[in-house]
Amino acid sequence: MKTFSPFWAMKNPHLQTLMPRFIRKQPLFTPTWETLTTPDNDFIDLAWSDDWRCDSVANKPIFILFHGLEGSFNSPYAHGLMHSFAEKGWLSVMMHFRGCSGKPNKQARAYHSGETEDARFFLEHLNCRFPNNPKVAVGISLGGNMLVNYLARYADQPLIDEATIICAPLDLAACSRRIEQGFSRLYHHYLLDSLKQTALQKIHLLEEALEIDVDTVKNMRFLHQFDNAITAPLHGYANANDYYTRCSGLPKLNSVTVPINVIHAKDDPFMTDDVVPKFKLNQNINYHLIANGGHVGFIGGSFNNPYFWLEVAVPSFYDKFTSQTY
Repeated sequence: MKTFSPFWAMKNPHLQTLMPRFIRKQPLFTPTWETLTTPDNDFIDLAWSDDWRCDSVANKPIFILFHGLEGSFNSPYAHGLMHSFAEKGWLSVMMHFRGCSGKPNKQARAYHSGETEDARFFLEHLNCRFPNNPKVAVGISLGGNMLVNYLARYADQPLIDEATIICAPLDLAACSRRIEQGFSRLYHHYLLDSLKQTALQKIHLLEEALEIDVDTVKNMRFLHQFDNAITAPLHGYANANDYYTRCSGLPKLNSVTVPINVIHAKDDPFMTDDVVPKFKLNQNINYHLIANGGHVGFIGGSFNNPYFWLEVAVPSFYDKFTSQTY
């Protein structure tokens, strides 16, 4: 793995976290979209790097991306990683969690850090379409914690060959507290506002499912409140603490059977030291704790020529798949 050295003027973790949106204001390519109807008559949207129906992609290895909280294809890391893999000969695809593709989903239920059923449905669909292609999955932030949950739950038949987990809040309770402190409150307010707007778009469904009203949603001031009132009861958890305890990925790492890389930045403003494993990891897990990088930043280079280190390092983990014929 190529060592990460931050751009000297951007060692600050908040600059690392925020600058990707200023450096990369437009997506690197226009995706091909596909909508899957879920078993409960909802939908999930997929963004592809190429048309999956073309014969030219039939034998390519497949890069799968699960985005972070309120992320989408437009997130700089999303189209950046998809593009970098596609440039190396992969077919890239990102599954949007419910309500994250720009359209409100049809059911009251949404997504969360431990919701693996939609990922399983998507991966079964993908495996039916491309049964013999190598498949590598990357989970970013919330998507990374979800991916650990998924790989532990379906350890006997994960339907992917390898995985990388990036900046995942593997201790949900600790990260929930951390993001409410100091400058990190900026990210907290942004994410909470986005979640509230999404909830208000389908308030009629939430009123029926949870007996929650518009004013209650509008008056929420903390992510913990949102999780306690909406995320947890909507998805079968007693409260926010129950959700955090049962869905934190850290205790499940050693239940994962496929080879995985786990990447954290020591200065990530969303995290605390609680996300760092203190126990012996199984041999299939490569853990990388990097001094700088912020939250899904890892910007190196210079003012005139910045580069996104993740887009170099992560594809390099899987060069073996692009050197083979399938």
